[in-house]
Amino acid sequence: MSADFIARLIGMVVFCILGVILGTQLGQLANLNPTPATFTVEQYALTIGLVGALVGLILTPYITTRPMRAIRSTLTRISAQTLFAALFGLIAGLIIAALLAFPLSRLPAPLGEILPFIGVVVCGYLGVTVFVMRQHDLFNLFTGFSKGGAREAESPKSWYENRNILLDTSVIIDGRIADIARTGFIPGTLLIPRFVLNELQYIADSSDSLRRQRGRRGLEVLAQLQKEPGGVPVRITDIDVEGVREVDDKLVILARQLRCPILTNDYNLNRVAELQGVRVLNVNELANAVKSALLPGETLSIRLIQEGKEPGQGVGYLDDGTMVVVENGKDYINQQVTIVVTKVLQTSAGRMIFARLE
Repeated sequence: MSADFIARLIGMVVFCILGVILGTQLGQLANLNPTPATFTVEQYALTIGLVGALVGLILTPYITTRPMRAIRSTLTRISAQTLFAALFGLIAGLIIAALLAFPLSRLPAPLGEILPFIGVVVCGYLGVTVFVMRQHDLFNLFTGFSKGGAREAESPKSWYENRNILLDTSVIIDGRIADIARTGFIPGTLLIPRFVLNELQYIADSSDSLRRQRGRRGLEVLAQLQKEPGGVPVRITDIDVEGVREVDDKLVILARQLRCPILTNDYNLNRVAELQGVRVLNVNELANAVKSALLPGETLSIRLIQEGKEPGQGVGYLDDGTMVVVENGKDYINQQVTIVVTKVLQTSAGRMIFARLE
């Protein structure tokens, strides 16, 4: 049974009892001066009790479970740092209001009776507002105090643990994350939510052989990351986002709550996350950034393996996968040739190099 159904039953019983009590009181008042058309006490109690049961059956979820569900959904979207800042601000505001309550209460009536209550409301509101607005400065200040006012050289382990990076399903399946983590260029703990792991397991159990192989490769990559000696820490978290079904939407909301980046190679997730102010680490952009930089006029040796789209063109690839289109290279397919770079073109799919035979 759902929470709404249970709340309706409880509300129906409670409102029915209240209706019977109210009907009994009204019936007794009406029968003080009875007339032939006056209802009996029992009739009043039964009628108003049934009306109360109907009201409780309809309205109870709207005043109990649904407001609580809305509050819980709102709290899941607020980061823990913001919640702590609001709590400390409320406590500080109430302490200030308590200190002001005594001198305000000594004022002549009615100010002495009203101003202490107004002071509690105003100080509580200002405390929450100020602490939430300056939460980053306050937490940095507390962090500085906890470290003795001076920042010492951090060990590599503590440097890793100070930052979380959320992993997307696509980047796990891609597999390059294991090689990148092995190089030590990822400064943080790789955080894998349980719902990402569940999606990976669902792909690994797919009836489609290709999807099944991709899912199993993702699980093998995770196992490799966890077993890597001295590598980047990998942690599985049970933090979930309620009220959201799509994994990508959950990742974006969770990244905003934890204030951490998302590591992915999904173009759509990249754009949606950036629109919502979430930092994205894209593996494809990293791969394009580390490709060898060539300038027009440079020479290199390459093996042509196929024809190009235009007549007479030959196509080869560099070690990093960059496509090289060679003019008049059709007659040299399956041969190693020396070429001169004429143009370098950066596209959304990557980098392309156009060249001619030396």
